[in-house]
Amino acid sequence: MFSTHHASSEEPRLVPYRATADVPHELVEHLSWLIYARRCERRSRWRKPGCFQQALLALVHLRKNETLTAPASGFGISTATAWRYVVETLDVLTAWAPRLYEALTGLGEGDFVIVDGTLIPTDRIPADEPYYSMKHRKHAMSLQVIARPDGTPLWLSRAAPGRTHDPTAARAHGIVQACLTRQILILADRAYQGAGATVRTPYYHHREQPERYKQFNRDYARLRAPGERAFAQLKSWRILRRARCSTCRISTIVQAVHRLLTCGYSG
Repeated sequence: MFSTHHASSEEPRLVPYRATADVPHELVEHLSWLIYARRCERRSRWRKPGCFQQALLALVHLRKNETLTAPASGFGISTATAWRYVVETLDVLTAWAPRLYEALTGLGEGDFVIVDGTLIPTDRIPADEPYYSMKHRKHAMSLQVIARPDGTPLWLSRAAPGRTHDPTAARAHGIVQACLTRQILILADRAYQGAGATVRTPYYHHREQPERYKQFNRDYARLRAPGERAFAQLKSWRILRRARCSTCRISTIVQAVHRLLTCGYSG
């Protein structure tokens, strides 16, 4: 017997539509050439979406943080295929992301960098205690950022559980030791007090200190202010505003975005 409600039980059909992504054409071309090189290296068989379309699909996902169901329909492929292509593109970008010592090339004694931490909120349950930041009252992944004095991002660390303190993360990722070896001054906020080496922080309890300490903190804040530009460029990729994927994939996404930033596109 056929149900009289069989029409209403059918899944809704997706209707593809044209849209735009706020990324330059040159960036899509650059990424498509990286994908083409990877396909040639692995001697991949012919695929329906070309390298340019695969690059565009990945950039749309990173830029807009949409679920892959709608973009996959727009590109004429299944959601599973779209996810596989995005993962492959992320791996291609990660392989080209600069390492810490590469990012610090050209810097030495007399130079300084801005180091700060940020959180990438995640969809976690209360049982995931390591990912819960008591300071920000949310589940997240912690990320360390090194920026030039003008705010240009130099290096992004791998993501750590949200409860990791900034000084601990900076030491664990080798930032403190790398800058100490090169005698590069690190300008950080009060959260990094006690990190040692070449890390400098503002004076604490400056209201109880002489005027010269207050002036020092004001001048120090001016030097660190451009560092916020690095976060603005980073969070312009909406996938880093709230990650819906597994926490194991966030580091790969961060390194992929890092490579895109080093391509000269700041968002």
